[in-house]
Amino acid sequence: MVNILDYTLDELKIWMKDNEESAFRAKQVFEWIYKGQYDFDLMKNISSSTKNKLKKFFYIGFPTIIETLESKEDKTRKLLLRLNDDNIVECVIMSYKHGNSVCVSTQVGCRMGCKFCASTIDGMIRNLTAGEILSQIILCQNVLGDRISNIVLMGSGEPLDNYDNVMKFLELVNSDYGLNIGQRHITLSTCGIVPKIYEMADKEMQITLAISLHATTDEIRKQIMPIANKYDIAQILDACKYYIEKTSRRITFEYSLVKGVNDSKEDAKSLGALLKNMLCHVNLIPVNEIKENSFKKSSKNDIANFVSILKYYGIEATVRREMGSDINAACGQLRRSYIQSKKQD
Repeated sequence: MVNILDYTLDELKIWMKDNEESAFRAKQVFEWIYKGQYDFDLMKNISSSTKNKLKKFFYIGFPTIIETLESKEDKTRKLLLRLNDDNIVECVIMSYKHGNSVCVSTQVGCRMGCKFCASTIDGMIRNLTAGEILSQIILCQNVLGDRISNIVLMGSGEPLDNYDNVMKFLELVNSDYGLNIGQRHITLSTCGIVPKIYEMADKEMQITLAISLHATTDEIRKQIMPIANKYDIAQILDACKYYIEKTSRRITFEYSLVKGVNDSKEDAKSLGALLKNMLCHVNLIPVNEIKENSFKKSSKNDIANFVSILKYYGIEATVRREMGSDINAACGQLRRSYIQSKKQD
């Protein structure tokens, strides 16, 4: 059986023709699915014979919601989802005045090993398909009863470690027959897989590329991000400059502030020197404190000093608003808690 959400419209049209059906039926089927219809039998303008053919070959791969947590502070919702093979992922819905954003997972777990992230602790189980990534967004629209306008590929997993499926997902979610979410409303966050940054740049896409930097020296970065043993900061910055040149898009550098590790005035000056004159923005993130490590958030005073120094270097910097802090909304936390509880049962 094949997940129909993994198909593009053209691929489904070919399937229809190969199965002695009119190609226009493909768009009718997708109109139902993209509205969140999970059952072929409930598609009213599709004939019984067509439905029977579809059911023999396809399934509609929407995940099941295991648990929903809603923040009392800002209405952020975190969904724990069970996929068709019983693997668990999570996504987060964030509502703003300008619209609804969803943070989606691209892998079951993660193999990057970043020390501050809960989703990587148990390693990676498998990649998500394009349709499985897409299904998180359609499901969130059903939950909200409202349109998702912005997407962040920043949940469990490293998107560029699942490159082909993520690229197909971007095609699907941007398509005018589907959700039609523009590339400029999509952010992809990566820890810095350099060859894939070049490959994506050559596509001249208009998504926002976010780089998880988190340190100003390779020595410190290696301590918290194993990927730094393969690609150094200079290589990442060269790839980013190429991306800017090819796309004319501003890059976001994510920098988790960890007390006593990377939050000093000297760190801020080093970051300013590294990024000076680059078309970029720095997103400062007070580190999420998880029980598996001893990292602590920087003080408000140190964060303010860090922002001030970056601005002195002419670099725009903002401090990420903490969404859903009362429901463990950081990636991987809910999934890990669920898996741990099952092990104890």
